[in-house]
Amino acid sequence: MPRKTYTEQFKRDAVSLMTEQNYTLAKAAEALGVSQASLANWKKTVLPREQADLQAENQRLRKQLKQAEMERDILKKAATYFAKQSR
Repeated sequence: MPRKTYTEQFKRDAVSLMTEQNYTLAKAAEALGVSQASLANWKKTVLPREQADLQAENQRLRKQLKQAEMERDILKKAATYFAKQSR
């Protein structure tokens, strides 16, 4: 009997049943028709990847925020300067 292979998206969705929908390992495995061992292995591999992705996104957003704050401060100073010049 050939082994079933599952897509990465299916594995992420299966893990999210446990992490976001509060399914137990047994209930999630039963609902999806996969073994508990497979689901436990997916959880071990999927969660660290998702956390790494979130950390990278967080870092990118912090950099973007810092850039936007710097631009805002420059525009604020320019507005103050030009307001003084027009008096």
